[in-house]
Amino acid sequence: MNLLKIIKVLGVSTPIFFCGGSLDRIQIEENQYQLPVLVGKRDNPIIRIKISDIKEGQKLTSIIINTAGTSNLRDIKTVRLYYYGKDSLPGNMEATKAKLFSSTSAIKKEMELEGDLPLITGDNYFWLSYELNEHVKLFDQVDAKAMTLKIDGKNIAFNQSENDIKQRVGIALRKHGMDGINTSRIPGLATTNKGTLIAIFDARYDSGRDLQGNIDIGIHRSDDGGNTWKPIQIAIDMGKWGGLPEKFNGVSDPCILVDKNTNAIYIAGLWMHGVINAEGKWLESLNNESTDWNHQWKTKGSQPGFGVKETSQFMIVKSTDDGKTWSEPLNITKMGKKEEWWLWAPAPGQGITLKDGTLVFPTQGRDKNDRAFSNIAYSKDGGNTWKSSNYSGKESGTENMVVELSDGSIMLNGRTGANKDKTGEGNGRVVAVTRDLGETWTTHPTSRKALIEPVCMASIVRHDYIFNGKKKSVLLFSNPDSKTTRHRMTIKYSLDDGMTWSGSSSLKLDEFSSRGYSCMTSIDSETIGIFYESSQADIAFQAIKLKDLLPDL
Repeated sequence: MNLLKIIKVLGVSTPIFFCGGSLDRIQIEENQYQLPVLVGKRDNPIIRIKISDIKEGQKLTSIIINTAGTSNLRDIKTVRLYYYGKDSLPGNMEATKAKLFSSTSAIKKEMELEGDLPLITGDNYFWLSYELNEHVKLFDQVDAKAMTLKIDGKNIAFNQSENDIKQRVGIALRKHGMDGINTSRIPGLATTNKGTLIAIFDARYDSGRDLQGNIDIGIHRSDDGGNTWKPIQIAIDMGKWGGLPEKFNGVSDPCILVDKNTNAIYIAGLWMHGVINAEGKWLESLNNESTDWNHQWKTKGSQPGFGVKETSQFMIVKSTDDGKTWSEPLNITKMGKKEEWWLWAPAPGQGITLKDGTLVFPTQGRDKNDRAFSNIAYSKDGGNTWKSSNYSGKESGTENMVVELSDGSIMLNGRTGANKDKTGEGNGRVVAVTRDLGETWTTHPTSRKALIEPVCMASIVRHDYIFNGKKKSVLLFSNPDSKTTRHRMTIKYSLDDGMTWSGSSSLKLDEFSSRGYSCMTSIDSETIGIFYESSQADIAFQAIKLKDLLPDL
């Protein structure tokens, strides 16, 4: 008689089936993980199958897969089953060597994948993969279950148990090596007044390393709510300024801001010219063969002063045609940086327009004592001039984003290195509030208490919507929901201006490890867009219906 056991793996009920007879004690285990399934990616992991206690000489000849739970079978272009031997959990199938067991493009509710594979003694791992067609609905979901497999000519049935995972569709907007760019990082996302989505990112041509390097600020535009995207544009490129190679004129950490009153769009980025070494000396005679490197946050990589050979530069470009073209970069370093600060820089993500028309960028830096701080930069004259605020508090963070609360105050939510290695109490995002554009700040009651982090950039936005005929707003927050590892990319919500945040009803998008940065925007009153560094692509885009976030909507 067969013996059934149910175990828990990453929160998903997973069956193990013990078989009798000539297939004595073969065990079957099926796992499904909350991962995005991306258009533009050849192989998306759907389920993992583990076959254990295999004896020498046994062969697998078929597996029957059921696609029940998939919104639309026409979304699926090809189904593939890969054999990984003893490899147990590849994070990105494109980056892992595997043997194709079987594939089909004849997509049906139930499909038999046939092959002839000698199994190895002990444990054997497989991944089922979906490749999506180009035009799918971003709100669709896909699913799969393994029904039976055949070993040595005999069928073994999987016991079917319920799990709450159906994988959401998205777009692999930035993939490794795409457009001749080694790595795309640091996502920002905004919706223009005309409804166009603009996604911004670091185009890191030579490697995934931070500044200094050959890095431009790239963008993609979408005029259909994120379903399709225009080819890459470059918004900020300092070229070979000052006679130095492009790898010594990098621009990084972009932040985008839409002026809700004039239709102007701004992108800020941090420019490094040359290299200031660990002793604070700007290096002469750099060329393409030079391997010197330093970073604006390391040692003395950025210093007091205003000049390009003293400190990293705060640059802004502007578009007045919905992001189709961009101005030459404007250097606002002297407007906002205090001379004694070591660094003043944009915080990546998205800036905001206040109700009174004030434009606000989240910013960060290193003070005269080389202590990290977060603050804001603001303009009250339509982006012509910019001022920087005081630090956001004693527990000031670095990378941050800001939202305007219901009473018109500004809430800053920041990353802090103080959370490093804090796996118990005391791990939490720094939160501060100002009512006077950063002249003074008040520590928020939730600071260092409510929103955990593995020390990583995060996104916070205010979303306005209509419920029962009344205008309402919700704060949305996204980051890796962990104290230790950049995994479990999650969206949380607050219905009380950030005093409390959703727990079990939060929406998990990607549970595997990634670089973990994200940025959200309101696509329309019913829809949220998120552009984030995913385990399945350099940066992925997904659209989420508000009703999927708010259970009582």
